[in-house]
Amino acid sequence: MARKQMEPRGVAAVWTGAEQSQVIDHSPHVKQQNIDLNLAALWRIVWLWRWVLLASITAGIAAAIVVTLLTTPLYRAKAVIELNPPAVEVMEGKGPQFAQNDQSFVETQGGLLRSRALSARVAQDLNLASNEALVPNPDLDRSVRQRIATDILSSNLKVTASDRTRLVEISYSSPDPQLAARIVNGFADSYIQTSLERRYQASSYARDFLQRQIVKVRRDLENSERQLVAYAQQQGIIRTQQGEGGGSSDTNSLAGASLVALNDALAAAETKRIAAEQQYREATRNGNSTESAAQTSLLRGERAKLESEYREKATIFKPDYPELVALRSRIDALDEAVRKEANAVQAGQAGSRRAEYQAAAATENELRDRVERLRGSVLDLRGRSIQYTILKRDVDTNSALYEALLQRFKEIGVGGGIGASYASIVDRAEAPQGPYKPDMLMNLLLGLLAGAGLGLGAALAFEFINDTIKTPDDVRERLHLAFLGGIPTSKGQRPVEALRESTSPLTEAYFSAGTALQFTTEDGVPRTLLVTSTRPAEGKSTTTWALAQHFARLGKRTLLIDADMRKPAFVTGDEKDDGLSNMLTTHDPLEKHVRQTDSENLWLLPCGPIPPNPAELLASARMPAILAQAEEAYDMVIVDGPPILGLADSPLLSTAANGALLVVEAGKTRTRAAVEALNRLRGAGANVVGAILTRYRHESTGYGYNYDAYTYRASENRNRQIRAVAGRGE
Repeated sequence: MARKQMEPRGVAAVWTGAEQSQVIDHSPHVKQQNIDLNLAALWRIVWLWRWVLLASITAGIAAAIVVTLLTTPLYRAKAVIELNPPAVEVMEGKGPQFAQNDQSFVETQGGLLRSRALSARVAQDLNLASNEALVPNPDLDRSVRQRIATDILSSNLKVTASDRTRLVEISYSSPDPQLAARIVNGFADSYIQTSLERRYQASSYARDFLQRQIVKVRRDLENSERQLVAYAQQQGIIRTQQGEGGGSSDTNSLAGASLVALNDALAAAETKRIAAEQQYREATRNGNSTESAAQTSLLRGERAKLESEYREKATIFKPDYPELVALRSRIDALDEAVRKEANAVQAGQAGSRRAEYQAAAATENELRDRVERLRGSVLDLRGRSIQYTILKRDVDTNSALYEALLQRFKEIGVGGGIGASYASIVDRAEAPQGPYKPDMLMNLLLGLLAGAGLGLGAALAFEFINDTIKTPDDVRERLHLAFLGGIPTSKGQRPVEALRESTSPLTEAYFSAGTALQFTTEDGVPRTLLVTSTRPAEGKSTTTWALAQHFARLGKRTLLIDADMRKPAFVTGDEKDDGLSNMLTTHDPLEKHVRQTDSENLWLLPCGPIPPNPAELLASARMPAILAQAEEAYDMVIVDGPPILGLADSPLLSTAANGALLVVEAGKTRTRAAVEALNRLRGAGANVVGAILTRYRHESTGYGYNYDAYTYRASENRNRQIRAVAGRGE
């Protein structure tokens, strides 16, 4: 046969990777799977849609710059105040003092700083309602402008309390740095002043309450005193002094005091009478000086006893105690008796003793009568003093309560309600030197992050909308096929030209795919292999030619059959008399129509004349007979079939072939179309051994190797594999 140089026409450029899979799913139907969004898939999506991501990032940064330039600069003034919780004494005036709960106190004071009432006071004190920079509309009512100024202060004020200290930072943001400092200092001053006023108001309430109570208690005291005086006047009760402990006794009345005095006088008169009587009897009995001396000695002994008793009781009672007064009267009477006895002894006058005795007895009797009369008066006064004592007790109670209220009123006077302030200013606010907003660096960072997020979201959206087969995982998970290889695009030259070079990336990729085919079945590569695709222009014919060359270079007698009788890719010029279509309509032997190519061990059975009914020819019993003859004559038969969708040719061819290889254009073939094509093949009983991705970009998916960087090493590996296969005689 004549050796002719042939090349496939209309062959599209393709891409590859170096990965291969030995897992084959022979299920009759294939369902679309969800995308597993792992890091590798995410990187592939980012790389595939990198221009969308870069455009989004650029737009985000540009928007951040525009927003920064258009934003009004804001200045933040800060002031620091220290909070001083009030101390609590364990005992009033004694013992240590303990501060109240700091955390609750600080939180409470922070709430007071953020209160609307304080903002309204600051706006009032600083006359911010008239500040056109803060409230730009001067035609509004004063109350409305005051409310607007209060709202602005409340919204722009920030109060920050430290967790471990009692320091509180007050900050305010404003386009005017001077105004910001004024407002912050105004908040600090107004807060301290408000705190003092609030405490003063609390004490003022207490003072008002005490004043009302004092008036009431004073009125009650006056009424009780009037009742006491009226009752004393009505009953004729005269109290001379208070008794011990502030109480009352019989001696406090005039009758009682008189009774006590008369008792004392009666005791003294009785003593004097006894002494006079004794002297008189002694004088009558003895009548001499010896007896008078003895009588004098007796009186002195009696006086010594009374003197001892008086001194003993004087250590317990006061000198004006009635019993002490009586003892003193008796002692004085004995002294007088001793003196008179002495005078009587000296004068020798016994008659005078009788006169003295009679006078003393008369005095004693008179006093005893008076005491008896006063005792009845005192007993009657005691009964009438019961009500007097009750009224007197009311007077004492009201008086004590009145004194206590007056004392408490003095304690919480004007100065008592103020005391030390709960807060003090540590650092006053100063006008800031530069704005804190807008922050160009922060805005750029936010714009970058926002742009990156939007770009990534858009890339993911585009990726999910673009439901195509792009990666080896898509082949395995969506199509349930073994991934046999990824074919790259030949750069700067046609695919056929690249395939002529044994070290080109395209050749290396197809060599890897051919090697993977050897592991698709238990017997190695299927003797009759149908190469088809879902739709036209996916690199099917180029793949057929490359695989045929690969097996031919391995030393296998390879026959390439162009079975695409609708749009053949391998043209020899003798299609009028030769080709598959002629064999299907005749019983010519295979050798008559096969042509030798310019590649060693590679023959071609061209398509022949394009028939009007390709499917009917392929459905005849002649096609399996032709493939059987080809298997007997050649080591490897590769059939270039037409696309699957819309045509019945490839499903018919797959029934006669040992295996079918699906060619998928990466990023172009939709998953649904590929799944439908596979279902048609498997519905016809085809053995789909795997799939090859063409126009495959390994750098955008994270799979495969860069064949340009590893050409020399891959060529050496391929040569070693060729020598090994040749050594095994395959």
